[in-house]
Amino acid sequence: MTDQQRALNYMNYLAVDELLSLQRPVSDGPEHDELLFITIHQVYELWFKQLLHEIEQAQREMDAVRTQDVLATLNRVKVILAVCIRQVDVLVTMTPLQFNTFRDRLESASGFQSAQFRELEAVLGRRDHRFAAHLLPEHRAKVEARMSEPSLWDSALAYLNACEFSIPEEILDRDVAQPYKPDDRVTAAVLEVYRSGHQAALVCEQLVDIEVSLREWRFRHVMMVERTIGSKQGTGGSSGVDYLTSTLQQPHAFPELWKAREDF
Repeated sequence: MTDQQRALNYMNYLAVDELLSLQRPVSDGPEHDELLFITIHQVYELWFKQLLHEIEQAQREMDAVRTQDVLATLNRVKVILAVCIRQVDVLVTMTPLQFNTFRDRLESASGFQSAQFRELEAVLGRRDHRFAAHLLPEHRAKVEARMSEPSLWDSALAYLNACEFSIPEEILDRDVAQPYKPDDRVTAAVLEVYRSGHQAALVCEQLVDIEVSLREWRFRHVMMVERTIGSKQGTGGSSGVDYLTSTLQQPHAFPELWKAREDF
């Protein structure tokens, strides 16, 4: 191979040939709509990877108290989530009959098994080892590692404290592997942030926007599944719509940001 052939170009930089070989329908034919199903879910996994990458960056920026950088990165997270929501619009162009032409070939495969989404939940504060128990050991280890690290809210509280809005020391020094317990003193600090006019208030609002977007994505996902399979059991051993509906009731990722609204 010549140096010119080895030179970096669009195709080899993005590994396009490899990327386009990763959509592998298993249905006979294959069924026309299976490619759409695979493509959308693979794109979701890419966005989950990017979301984790951006949230890690936001946490580093919070640690360094770089407010403008935090705002820019959190805004990117919000925009990516908006794209994830819009992708549901593409998926619902597939009718229930079209989905059922290949659904039985999925066997135990299910979005319920997305390890990256479990990592994302952990980064946003979920601390429940049961929700990763069904994953393969190497994937479960990644989720459990995320649950032992500071959540985005832990990083935000340290950031607010560094901005001279007093967060109790026992909360800053808490065991981050344990579920977070809302505290009225944190709510009071959040109210002070909002009332002060400090740019940290904009950071708080970006976090609220992110949680709203995530909940909207969950809701759209529930509606999409219900219109496609009704109340049937989901693949991968989940209960389908009943399980997805239960995820809408999870505690807030940033509880005091919501509690403070009662006192505005």
